Amino acid sequence: MSVSQQTAETVGLQAVAWLAGQDDLLPVFLGATGASEADFRIGLEDPDFQGSVLDFILLDDAWVARFCEAQGLDYRLPMQARALLPGGGQVHWT
Repeated sequence: MSVSQQTAETVGLQAVAWLAGQDDLLPVFLGATGASEADFRIGLEDPDFQGSVLDFILLDDAWVARFCEAQGLDYRLPMQARALLPGGGQVHWT
């Protein structure tokens, strides 16, 4: 499946909106990143921020499944979208 830049940005926006509604995960994200709720609102349409949200969701297969099932997405799409957002092409060795 080939993912367009527009699709990647849409998935990024969906990820931010989904995470905002996850009362159990949002505080974990904010604590891990040091972002405030205001930063979260400001970053909603920022592709860099969307990438960081996708990075966070991709840390746990259960979170990926929850996000994809809630949005009706293929389980591979968050990773594919992440690769097209800023910083997604970087290699992470940890």
